[in-house]
Amino acid sequence: MAVKTLFWRHKTLAQMTEQEWESLCDGCGKCCLHKVIDDDTDELYFTEIACRLLDSHSCACSNYADRFSQVDDCVKVTLNDIESFHWLPPTCAYRRLAEGQDLPRWHPLITGTSETMHQLGHSVRGKTVLEEDAGPTLAEHIVWWPLDEEGNGSTVVEED
Repeated sequence: MAVKTLFWRHKTLAQMTEQEWESLCDGCGKCCLHKVIDDDTDELYFTEIACRLLDSHSCACSNYADRFSQVDDCVKVTLNDIESFHWLPPTCAYRRLAEGQDLPRWHPLITGTSETMHQLGHSVRGKTVLEEDAGPTLAEHIVWWPLDEEGNGSTVVEED
């Protein structure tokens, strides 16, 4: 069921309750992909290599409650990190709201279901490679499938 009150349009990220903050996550799994930063250009690229805790079908963490002790570089998205949201995918609600944009039209808070996101290809469902199967060269796994809202295949996110 879609949310009746579009709280994200009337509140800043700082004004949101913990429940509202958590509900912004669409569960796409893109933030759980390994990333590569180009040494020459500082551009950030997403790879198809997923965190070992990511369930590739549900796109959810298989051990969310204990993820920080299981994965050394797992990052909790908080308001304190707003200046570094550039590492999040362009479709991420936290990043979009911080940049003054609205939620994507397929976001579960708008549609009432995460299936729309999966059906439109805006999640990592069925698109990832396990860490142990990836090999040592991350650059060989840079993805070209859509990471942006419109499905244009954009994979590069420039750092500010």
